[in-house]
Amino acid sequence: MTIVATNRNSCNNPTGLDPTQPNPSITPPAPPPRLSQAPQLRSSRHARTSRSRGRAHPDPDRARRRLRLHRSASGREMRGSSRRPVAVVMAWVRRQPPKVKAFLAVVAGMAALVFIRFIVHDHDNLFVAAEAAHALGIAVLIYKLTKEKTCAGLSLKSQDLTALFLAVRLYCSFVMEYDIHTILDTATLAATLFVIYMIRFKLRSTYMLDKDNFALYYVVLPCAVLALLVHPSTSHNIVNRICWAFCVYLEAVSVLPQLRLMQNTKIVEPFTAHYVFALGVARFLSCAHWVLQVLDTRGGLLTALGYGLWPSMVLLSEIVQTFILADFCYYYVKSVFGGQLVLRLPSGVV
Repeated sequence: MTIVATNRNSCNNPTGLDPTQPNPSITPPAPPPRLSQAPQLRSSRHARTSRSRGRAHPDPDRARRRLRLHRSASGREMRGSSRRPVAVVMAWVRRQPPKVKAFLAVVAGMAALVFIRFIVHDHDNLFVAAEAAHALGIAVLIYKLTKEKTCAGLSLKSQDLTALFLAVRLYCSFVMEYDIHTILDTATLAATLFVIYMIRFKLRSTYMLDKDNFALYYVVLPCAVLALLVHPSTSHNIVNRICWAFCVYLEAVSVLPQLRLMQNTKIVEPFTAHYVFALGVARFLSCAHWVLQVLDTRGGLLTALGYGLWPSMVLLSEIVQTFILADFCYYYVKSVFGGQLVLRLPSGVV
């Protein structure tokens, strides 16, 4: 009996082939055909188009809002580009030392005087324009007091000094000379008295008493003593001449309490800033009137005012009251060109 040895694998694999090797009799399936890229792109476009068709239409109000925002941004860019040279000049001036700033102020003042000399033939019109600028500033204050019902930021002491020198000057005008300046001073005094009445009685609750802490005797007494020592040497009564000198000196420093109040608050609201700037313009026009008169008469006006120190003191008073407000006017113009409604003053400005 013959026993045939069989392999266990042969029982499970009747073909007798190695299962680890590929079977040559079996043909592998062909790979699926590759789709072209164009149909895929067309299908993706079709999908996006179908999704966009199912999407809601854009809101027309939203589109208009976007257009307005774009236009406003473009306008701001155009305004910013137009202000860019001014901002560059202002930044350059701020970097200069105090002596250079003073020199630039003198040069700017002289250039303004030359410009005014060529465009204004009758220099008496400058004095009328100065009175008109002062009256305009008072009108701004009246609007603030009547519409906003507040006197915050206004110095009552400065208004008292203004009323005092206007009253003295009116008295001198009636007894010494009567002209159009008398009418302008009368209107300005009436408006100033109304402002004082509103601050002292109607709007007293909004008055900054603690900030308006300038002592009046610091300016009234020195002006009175100076008027006794230096006054016109004309043929008028001695009392009238002293009163005239007193009002000239007091006018030069009447704005100091207002500047002190702004120095204490550091923030100047728009109407108060407009008023003080109008005062600065009035002071400059008045100073230009006297300076141009002296230049045109080749110094003859100084001798016409009298002898001694009085002519020089008149001119010096006009220059002093102009330079007192020059610093504030610089920051006012800078604030206006910068588009700021509220003026913020740095330390040591006024």
